[in-house]
Amino acid sequence: MQTKSFTKPLVILAAIGLIAVSCSKNKGESKDLLLSTMDTTVNPGDDFFMYANGLWIKNNPIPAAYSRWGIGNIINDEIYERLRTINESSLKEGGAKGSNTQKIGDFWYSGMDTVSIEKEKLNPLKADLNRIASMKSSADVLAVVAYMHTLGIQPLFTMYATQDQKNSDMIALYLEQGGIGLPDRDYFFNTDKHTTDVRKDYQNAFLVNMCKLSGLDTKQAGEVYKLEEGLAKASRKLEALRDPYKNYNKMSIAQLNKLTPGIDWSKMLPAMKVKKVDSVIVGQPEFLKQVATSIKSVSIDTWKAYLTLNLLNEYASYLHKDINKESFRFYGTVLSGAKEQRPRWKRVLSAEEGAMGEILGQLFVKEYFPEHTKKRYEAMVENVKTTFGERVKKLDWMSQPTKEKALAKLATVSQKVGYPNKWKDLSSLQVDRGPWVLNMKRAGEFWYAYNINKLGKPVDRTEWEMTPQTYNAYYNPSNNEIVLPAAIFSIPGWNDDDIDDAIVYGYAAASTIGHELTHGFDDQGCQYNEKGNLVKWWTPEDEKKFAERTKKIVTQFNKFVVLDSLHVNGEASQGENIADLGGIVIAWDAFTKTKQYKEGKTINGLTPAQRYFLGYSLGWLGHQRNEALANQIMTDVHSPANLRVNGPFANVDAFYKAFNVKPGNKMYVPEKDRIKIW
Repeated sequence: MQTKSFTKPLVILAAIGLIAVSCSKNKGESKDLLLSTMDTTVNPGDDFFMYANGLWIKNNPIPAAYSRWGIGNIINDEIYERLRTINESSLKEGGAKGSNTQKIGDFWYSGMDTVSIEKEKLNPLKADLNRIASMKSSADVLAVVAYMHTLGIQPLFTMYATQDQKNSDMIALYLEQGGIGLPDRDYFFNTDKHTTDVRKDYQNAFLVNMCKLSGLDTKQAGEVYKLEEGLAKASRKLEALRDPYKNYNKMSIAQLNKLTPGIDWSKMLPAMKVKKVDSVIVGQPEFLKQVATSIKSVSIDTWKAYLTLNLLNEYASYLHKDINKESFRFYGTVLSGAKEQRPRWKRVLSAEEGAMGEILGQLFVKEYFPEHTKKRYEAMVENVKTTFGERVKKLDWMSQPTKEKALAKLATVSQKVGYPNKWKDLSSLQVDRGPWVLNMKRAGEFWYAYNINKLGKPVDRTEWEMTPQTYNAYYNPSNNEIVLPAAIFSIPGWNDDDIDDAIVYGYAAASTIGHELTHGFDDQGCQYNEKGNLVKWWTPEDEKKFAERTKKIVTQFNKFVVLDSLHVNGEASQGENIADLGGIVIAWDAFTKTKQYKEGKTINGLTPAQRYFLGYSLGWLGHQRNEALANQIMTDVHSPANLRVNGPFANVDAFYKAFNVKPGNKMYVPEKDRIKIW
């Protein structure tokens, strides 16, 4: 799903420090947002990302409260200002109990009530902390683990309900690896300086400090680390998680019990409020074996410490300042490089987005996504889909039988644009002016129950997994659908009606629409058929040819060094890299059908072709701290922003022609060596 794999930022309005432009009624004839970001001292054939965005990067250092700064951050700030107004108005208005107005206002009140938060300390969680402290046996440990899962916390392992990858009409229960406090298993084992420094801090500072703050014996910090290290050792690497077949192991409850001696899932699952399941899909069986081993071998005192820290880590942002600060020190500063926390009101809004974002979304779309804008992008989706089909028909490496199946899948891709036709029912979510952490706890319970209650019910293919105000998009292979929230289409400082097609096709059609469509045909998506089922539909020969081409893109990105000796993980990021390249070339062909391209008129000295590639690059405007960059390489399937521009562009013939890229330029790749997939 694209929620995990696409983080293209977007903006609705320019804010301080972004792009100083005025809306042009003549489609860019006066001031031009493209010119305002470009560093023309850079040769576009050497580093197109810096050519397109370098001036803005030079003039906009990363603020202290952020680990990265760019277009996405600024749109967030703009949206947050509007949401802040909504929250403050709701607080004043009050509203009937249970109404959206009441919930928004009371949530805001509880989050901003620092006096009560400091006074209460850990008291709102006293019952949960006592539950953990009273454990005496392995059975007690499992009972607490089950209970914590019902809160939306995921100690020891990850569990959720979603469509069965081999039968998309059914909802299945998935069990997968998890349970560690570091972002990825490699943090426990890699030996480079950055990773070593992070690991030492986590082991010797963060865990120790959190033990102190929770009243635990600090000696337990080392034992908790050993427990998590064992879980990490049994976890699969990021790239290994990309194989849907190897990570699909369906088994009965009896088989699951046999896999994990000492854990009776016929009792465990009901304790987790799971009903009506006779089978489970296990992602990584070897990991669950380690969970069972740990249950037997780890002391009760260590389990008390591990689960206490899991609880407090989950809620650290909503608790008193000492725990809040320590959590930020490690996760915000050590891991990501941020120098200070964002203002409290922004943190409250971030929490509110997670707790009840759809309520805010209903208000957002009324004002910021008119119907004619929705229709423009719906039409653009159809244009890009048609163009994709034309490219498939012309492929010289794919046989006709596979082409027909690919075209059938493409034709059945559904698209959700802007916002859902029906909103999730949040009427049972309780929000009041009591402790903020309890509002978040109830939200966790609500969303856990919402997910688990899907078991045994028909699949709702109308559901959205993002709010309309989210600057993101995704492809869902089980539904064979692309989902494009309203916010994803806007450009800084400009009304949609005033943006020329060249920019829009680069910014939206390439990096969003074409990107998402291509995810249906990347190294993972291509393994699902038109009905969303994991099934082989390629001829063996075509499968081999496809693998040869994807291997080339893996090799290309493996060579990129981003920090010291840290390379891009070409294997883990290949799906995104395939989607970036596919989106660019497909949307380019779609753009060549437009009136603007055919007329060929320049705007402020830039040809339509040049504006297309600059429009795509605008979507990746920004930069990040080294700590955040290192963390991204280890945990994220996306390449860094500059390589999401320079990497695919090096393979696009139209780019070479548009900017006269020649041998000797750093980005130049001989035509015979350029990677062509879709």
